[in-house]
Amino acid sequence: MLQAPLRSALSGPALVRLLARLAEADVAESRQSLADRLSQWLGWTDAIALSSALDGKPPAVAGGARAFGRAEEEECTRVRRSLVSAIASDSVLAGSRRRGSSSLSARMSAPRVAVDTQTDYAVFRQRYLALQQSMETAIGTLRGRLRALLATQAPALARLAIVDAVMERALGERERTLLGAVPGLLGGHFERLKEGEARRVAEAEATDASNAAAPLASDAWLDAFRKDMQSVLLAELDVRFQPVEGLLAALRAC
Repeated sequence: MLQAPLRSALSGPALVRLLARLAEADVAESRQSLADRLSQWLGWTDAIALSSALDGKPPAVAGGARAFGRAEEEECTRVRRSLVSAIASDSVLAGSRRRGSSSLSARMSAPRVAVDTQTDYAVFRQRYLALQQSMETAIGTLRGRLRALLATQAPALARLAIVDAVMERALGERERTLLGAVPGLLGGHFERLKEGEARRVAEAEATDASNAAAPLASDAWLDAFRKDMQSVLLAELDVRFQPVEGLLAALRAC
């Protein structure tokens, strides 16, 4: 019996691996080094700014700077928890999982209904984009605050703050373009799940043609999609938070 070829294991961030699985794509590992990729992504003005930040004289640091402490740690934790909570509690993503107050017997005795072929991905796309915007705004503000604190600690940390600012400006548009493609990939996953449910109902109709009632439609596929979408959002949050984690590590070490 012929077997489908196994997809090669993909390394890298959880977001990339998750999207590759949901898109049912066999994604090859890139052979380019990070330096080669950055050379393609940075424009010449960005390269000059980065070179100046790395090679220039370290900025002077004013005396009497406020030390990094618990307040900054707690703010970073608060922002992340707030974003995680927004994803976990979003009403569009909760779906039928929130309708748990009805008893099992009541759900089992629910009338048989036809598949809702009008379920549209547009509402999910809008929620994804809104949550992306929330992440970008909150994390960008937090990143700027940490840079401002870094700039007051020591010349080497002040240089790091400048480098981070340059990289954020240089790669921001690239990041928005790449992450902006995620809703489209999820849209394909949504349609495959929806089509699979439609096929299941059609097969049930053909098997039980003598039953006049429409086959029982299940929203399990939709709940599965909601769960997948939340997983992607959380994985994207991890990626977006990496610069913050780097700045925090530098502040903890000073």
